[in-house]
Amino acid sequence: MIIYADDYMPYARQFFAGFGEVRLFSGRQLQPEQLQDADVLLVRSITQVNAALLAKASHLRFVGTATIGTDHVDQPYLAERGIAFSSAPGCNARAVVEYIVSSLFCLAERYQWSLTEQVIGIVGVGNIGQPLADVLQLLGCKVLLCDPLRAQSEPDFPHQPLEALLAEADVLSFHVPHTRQGPHPTHHLINADTLARLKPNCALLNACRGAVFDNQALLVEAQSGRQRPLVLDVWEQEPTILLPLLPYLDIATAHIAGHSIEGKARGTEQLYQQLCQLLDMPVTHRLSDFCPLPAISAVQITENFGLPDVQNLFRLVYDVRRDDALLRHHIHQQGFDWLRKHYPARRECSSIALYGTKVPDWLYQIGFRQA
Repeated sequence: MIIYADDYMPYARQFFAGFGEVRLFSGRQLQPEQLQDADVLLVRSITQVNAALLAKASHLRFVGTATIGTDHVDQPYLAERGIAFSSAPGCNARAVVEYIVSSLFCLAERYQWSLTEQVIGIVGVGNIGQPLADVLQLLGCKVLLCDPLRAQSEPDFPHQPLEALLAEADVLSFHVPHTRQGPHPTHHLINADTLARLKPNCALLNACRGAVFDNQALLVEAQSGRQRPLVLDVWEQEPTILLPLLPYLDIATAHIAGHSIEGKARGTEQLYQQLCQLLDMPVTHRLSDFCPLPAISAVQITENFGLPDVQNLFRLVYDVRRDDALLRHHIHQQGFDWLRKHYPARRECSSIALYGTKVPDWLYQIGFRQA
């Protein structure tokens, strides 16, 4: 069996070597000719999987994407050819949550907010939006939720229409797929019209899909002198991003919100499990078999620990300002894809065990581990 895997998928060789030969490829440069003998194709979001790419892949049995999103995969075409498909829902959800929380800590520090006094709207309350809401509520924040699809299927879901969030929110964080069709399209949810309806200082954060925000509209607003707090991890036209927008952003990163060691490797693990199921083979590997020991693995919490100390604890694990500095320093010479491919190691809160006689239970609920 020949397995082709994106070279940005951690531990692909370790997980899949038992199935056959593992060949790594560069996700954005993959060509149809390379897949003539492929039995399995494992990609990330930068590879468009469609009829053109798979035209010569006559042996292909399984396609997997180590991502939550699937808009880069032509699933009807795969079904038509009888090719099994799997994504990795929730694989990097915790990493994205921690990216957003770190960004909020930075904005609160820069603009001298108290997060508990901000109304935070979450648009898209699924694999990422829901745990983000849970963490923010544990931190004492007032959270409004907008998810019309959940509202249709869950009568008790506390849905607020987007129009209400535009008027009420001090912060808006987006966690939706990118769609152009259907009753609730998300293409350019933030545009010139919606920007005009926001509070002048409403902060916007996008760590889902670039085209959910009209980047040109953001630039026009910023250049007009109306600058609001902005955090962008995803951009329209990646990897050719709108560089004139960069000076107006508080935090700018290279589509790495979900790129913790655990988040990326969890996607590889989920695809491995799906292929085992497809081939009726036992699951013999676990993520813990391959993940390195974290540099900081345990922290003592004393009885003096309180909510104001959470920011310092988070920063032991991850500080988004590092990734903002990396993009600003390297984007002009090295480029967007280089930044993603050379992204330095980053761990999740679960890598740190907390011990002490009075560790608040809510710290474990946020994501830290019990010693």
